[in-house]
Amino acid sequence: MENLSLKQQFKLWTSVALQSFGGPAGQIAVIHRLVVEEKKLISEEKFLHALNFCMLLPGPEAQQLATYIGWLIHKTKGGLIAGLLFILPGFLSILTLSYFYVLFYHLALVQGFFYGLKPAIVVFVTAALFKISQRVLKNTFHLFLAIGAFIALFFFNLAFPVVVIFAGLSGIIYARFSGVSSSTKPQQMPQLYQTFKTFSLWSFVWIFPIFLTHSILGEKSTLHTMNIFFSKMSMVTFGGAYAALSYVAQEAVATYGWVSSGEMLDALAMAESTPGPLIQSVQFVGFLGAYRFHDFASPMLSAFLASILVTWMTFAPCFLWIFTFAPYVEFIRGKKIFSEALNAITASVVGVILNLSLWFILKTIFKNSHRLEFKYLSLDLPILNSIDLWAVLICLLACVLRFRYNKNLFTILSISALLGALIQLFSHL
Repeated sequence: MENLSLKQQFKLWTSVALQSFGGPAGQIAVIHRLVVEEKKLISEEKFLHALNFCMLLPGPEAQQLATYIGWLIHKTKGGLIAGLLFILPGFLSILTLSYFYVLFYHLALVQGFFYGLKPAIVVFVTAALFKISQRVLKNTFHLFLAIGAFIALFFFNLAFPVVVIFAGLSGIIYARFSGVSSSTKPQQMPQLYQTFKTFSLWSFVWIFPIFLTHSILGEKSTLHTMNIFFSKMSMVTFGGAYAALSYVAQEAVATYGWVSSGEMLDALAMAESTPGPLIQSVQFVGFLGAYRFHDFASPMLSAFLASILVTWMTFAPCFLWIFTFAPYVEFIRGKKIFSEALNAITASVVGVILNLSLWFILKTIFKNSHRLEFKYLSLDLPILNSIDLWAVLICLLACVLRFRYNKNLFTILSISALLGALIQLFSHL
């Protein structure tokens, strides 16, 4: 492995961050091209081992992959440089767009741009669903888990953590009864004392803002509630950004009322069209929620602080997982029953993303819907005569551009946003 200086690492990960568009798949491809193909810093085999490890963790796998590779090159300092630089461009971009959104969204032109982006986002989420399902649905058992997760979320509105826990337990049971051995060749365990030190330090870094908001603002304050919620999200969202966004959409819209369903789509559109992790869209959710339910006299101050805290709560656990468990990669890989549990969770994520896709389609293509409640059944159904034909047209155009002509993200989003702006402008004439 080439011994890069910290300055060279800074330059490398800045380059990676500025090219990280298009969701996790695109970001992982950028990391692979720059780190493996061009710089040859690690081997293809080690890259795949790192990727598999990060996919088994809760949270955004692309950011964790960058952090892990940085750790391989220069231990903790390298991991911090890689992980923080991967986040920074997205944080600054979403913060700027959030202010712009609050100050200028009343303008028809701005509304039009976001109106055009939403149907295009539906296409990208659907494409992600297809790719992920091909990768993780390895057998019939995994397929049933995916279908079960979708039914639990879409028809019964079951809490996301319950789905994750059930899938993990099912994976363990499956491993027991299918003859999967509990371990392979024994691996040497890292020093427990060093693990404890690392875990304690990064746990403190993670949860310190929770104690801060509780002691200063109280447990019912908006910022403290967000700290608790997004900390919980970071622990249970296996399967990357789309799984996390499904959980956020379920809670931030219906439970807390921080954003509307349309604004949740706007958040995703922002993250898709800016560099950095797709999960950075939660920053906009925090910004808008704190702006509306502000803890300080200035809504803008509350919104700014929420942007920082939500980002902190989302990504601090990533550093905790990587720095604590990176030395255990081979040891964990040797525990097959553990791997089967996490594989089962990942399979259930396909159902989670399908639920997210249908939720996006419902909120984008139809202007109105109604809630059906019958005993344990609970789901949203579209009002068919409220279909938005312009949104359907933009969605179909985005599909053609993406699947027929294989156009890139920027081209599709630009055309969709421009068409949306024209539709809104002409509708106001």
